[in-house]
Formats: sequence, structure tokens, C-alpha cells
Amino acid sequence: MFSAITITIYLAAWAFLLHTTVRRETMRTERLLAFIAFGNLFHFIAAYHSILSDSGYQFGFFKVPSLFFAVINLVVLLSSIRKPLHNLFLFLLPLSVLSLLLASMDLQTRTSQPLALATISHILLSLLAYSLLTIASLQALLLAYQNYQLKHKHLRGVMGLLPPLQTMETLLFELVWAGEILLTLSIITGFLFTYSFAEQHVSHKAVFSVLSWLIYAMLLWGRHTLGWRGAAAIRWTLGGFAALMLAYFGSKLVLEIILDRV
Repeated sequence: MFSAITITIYLAAWAFLLHTTVRRETMRTERLLAFIAFGNLFHFIAAYHSILSDSGYQFGFFKVPSLFFAVINLVVLLSSIRKPLHNLFLFLLPLSVLSLLLASMDLQTRTSQPLALATISHILLSLLAYSLLTIASLQALLLAYQNYQLKHKHLRGVMGLLPPLQTMETLLFELVWAGEILLTLSIITGFLFTYSFAEQHVSHKAVFSVLSWLIYAMLLWGRHTLGWRGAAAIRWTLGGFAALMLAYFGSKLVLEIILDRV
């Protein structure tokens, strides 16, 4: 029921946002964000019931994305109060609906484990880091689109709704900085409390997480010392995001879907 309510709200908000964007109509952003926030509340409830089982919590391959996008939407909602991020919901709302549908169709029961406080802190830090860096990757895609349109002198349509290029780049690096700090804390808590290299899938997760951290660190170093921007910033941001997604979803895809082990 909660999933159905959330999907209805998200689709209505997405249709309204798409309509106003295409027609370049003015809108009350505050009302749109309040409507999405209402749906986001139901999204968290739906995600919670999806991963909750009688024996504990099940973080399955098709269940985690729903919680993942609930957190992302919350971060974008809060950030949109001061930053021009609401257009990201053109991407996020359809993906959120897809994640809810996948979670509702995943009826497989997997081994549940009780969660210690240290593990919970690691999960929360990871979710926040993944959320911010996902938003950064979407921002990078918007920046790539903006660069392409400016290069080909297409200044109408969606271009008129986006902030200036310099503002978009500044926002991108703010997101990467915040995400990198949280990713650092996530990796530290992972090594201290949860990673066991005797488990092969955990070692793969740790390796790709560290690889992602290194890519983002190189991006921030290049920005600070070499003045990286534009295409270089976009490539490194998306490269770091790809490694980060492989860290979690790659091992889960192999184990749960291909090998059906966990």
C-alpha cells in the first residue's frame, strides 16, 4: 500500500515537473518540493517494510535500491532549499518508481542478521556517501548536457532553466567534497567493524570502495592544483561513481542473482 501511494505521488510530481520544464512555465518550487517530500515520507515507510523480516533486516539486491533512492530524494529535498537542485527530480523520480516496483516484486527470502550499532553506523554513512555521490553523478550528466548545448549554441528549452555553467561546476565539486568525506568515514568504519577479507565478496567491495575513493581524491586534487573543470571533472566524477556502484551492487549481483548464494 505504501509503495502504491509513493508511486502515485512521484508520478504526479514528475508529470508536473516535466510539463513545466518543457513548456518553460513558472512554478512554485516550494509547493512541488512539499509534494515530493510527502511522497518521500511514504517512500521511507515502504522501504522499511520491504527490508524488514521476522528475523531481522534483508538487504537484498532488489530491496536496497528503494532505500537508496529514498535517502537520495531526502538529500536533494533538503539541498534544494538553498541550491538549485530540484530539476534532478526529472531523473530521480522515475528511478525511484522503478526501485519501488523492483522491491515489491522481490519475494525471495534471504538470510537475515542482527545489526550491531557499529554496523548500523557503517550502513548509514555508506547510504549518505552513496547518495551524495549519486547526486554528484547526475549533476555531472547535467553539466555534460549543458556543455554540449553551449558548444553547439543551443540555448533554448531546458538550457534556459539551468543555472549558469560556473554555478553548476561549483555545485558539482561541493557535492563531491561532501561525498568524499562521508565515503572516507564509511570506509574507515567498514575496515574497523564490518569488513572480513576471508569473505571474497567483502574484499571485492572494499577494493572497489577504495578505488572509488582514490578516483574522487584525484579529481579533487586536480581541481585544486590543476584547475580541472568541464569534461575532465565530468569523466572523473562518473568514473568514481562507476567504481562505487561496483563496490556494492556488483558483488550483490554476482552472489544473489547469478550464483544465488546469499
